[in-house]
Amino acid sequence: MNQTRLGSLIEALMNVAIGLMVSIVANALVFPRFGFAPSLGENVAISMIYTAISIARQYVLRRWFNARLQRAAARLAEAVSA
Repeated sequence: MNQTRLGSLIEALMNVAIGLMVSIVANALVFPRFGFAPSLGENVAISMIYTAISIARQYVLRRWFNARLQRAAARLAEAVSA
């Protein structure tokens, strides 16, 4: 079963939205332990930057692996039918 590009993007967005919430909470707990005490706005902005990076990374990797899987399946089908 193949996943469409839109399906990949929707899955990535849902996954990262949850990660964004976790990141905001984690930042609020971890940053002060390292001497960095960002405001809530700064914390959200930092999390949003990493969220955008995460969305792009997850989408590109999923599409790359999906393409590799399709090529491998095609080679296997060709080998079996030969």
